[in-house]
Amino acid sequence: MPPPEPLPSDPDVIRPKRAAPAEIVRPTRAEVSLQALRDNLRTLRRYAGPAAVWAVLKADGYGHGAPAVARTLERAGADGFCVALLEEAIELRDAGVMKPILVMGGYYASAYAELAARHLTPVIYDLRQVEAIARLVRSGAIAAPVDAHLKIDTGMARLGVTLRELDAFAARLGKFPEVKISGLMTHLACADALTSEETAEQMARFEEATILLARYGVNPKIRHAANSAALLRSQARLDFVRPGVAMFGISPPLPAGAVDTPLTSALKQVMRVRTEIVALRSIAPGSAAGYGATWHAPKESVIATIAMGYADGLSRALSNRGEVLVRGKRAPIVGTVSMDMTMVDVTAIDGASIGDEVVVLGAQDGPLGSGFLGADEIARHCDTIPWEVMCAISRRVPRFYRES
Repeated sequence: MPPPEPLPSDPDVIRPKRAAPAEIVRPTRAEVSLQALRDNLRTLRRYAGPAAVWAVLKADGYGHGAPAVARTLERAGADGFCVALLEEAIELRDAGVMKPILVMGGYYASAYAELAARHLTPVIYDLRQVEAIARLVRSGAIAAPVDAHLKIDTGMARLGVTLRELDAFAARLGKFPEVKISGLMTHLACADALTSEETAEQMARFEEATILLARYGVNPKIRHAANSAALLRSQARLDFVRPGVAMFGISPPLPAGAVDTPLTSALKQVMRVRTEIVALRSIAPGSAAGYGATWHAPKESVIATIAMGYADGLSRALSNRGEVLVRGKRAPIVGTVSMDMTMVDVTAIDGASIGDEVVVLGAQDGPLGSGFLGADEIARHCDTIPWEVMCAISRRVPRFYRES
């Protein structure tokens, strides 16, 4: 058997295809309110004060569909965008997004030419990255200087140059005029903690790093640190802020022991996920439902099957714990959530019928009332965070974009 072909030096970016509304057969979809998105941008601008607002659109815009979200926010006046992956940045450029894009992940050693060609700004944190860029400039593959943002590790211990390493890093950096450090950034680990002590310590280290770099002639014109929680708490705003989950209407929850109130009530949840009842059956007392027979009917019960499961983003952790909205009223999930379908007890839902809308995330007005299921509530049921709830809505669920 011949050896496999070598991988190309520049990435051949292949993105999974998102289910398109025109191809929808199932009644399951995610509805994204573009007006709510614009309203959230205006709200976050008020919190940001003079700082610019760069929306974080990694993970497909937190599950909302990054291209449509970016185009909407660009027209509404967002100053720039942040993503994690080069592939995410390319998707935005291919969608016609013109605003600056910061690629924060850093792990794209063979892709600097692609970054330069698409006018993307890399984040660096290792001298090997600087050396790789310099080699490309010297070879004529890309033009100099290359603007980059330098990441400082002030306590996250994930990516970034540590203060212990920064002196030696800065001394070597001067040997590579091909790279211009136009921005300095860090990532806050505890912006949503009960107290602000950890954030204050991180920002003190960030100031120390800024002063040290200045001694080597490195004076970035832009500094940034604030994520959603820091922004809403008026911390670490600097030159620009990086709201992620808040842009989509989720106020980062404070930890157990805090006052049970969000950092703000002014944001609007952008996504609503709905499906329909596709089957109904009455079962006798004691009858089981679902894989593993984890639930038994306490009385004569009416069980609805809905066209959504854990492969769509309805977490298996909601088995026998979560709720949905049917005809404006809450109905409990019963039995184990399946890959493609889930069962709901609609015994108490008067008039429940095949074809009825079922909301698994967001608001519903129905003949029996009005209800709302927030990502934060669902996260509590799943012992996780709202970020994961949003990102989990899979690409096989079509996104419908609404102006209202």
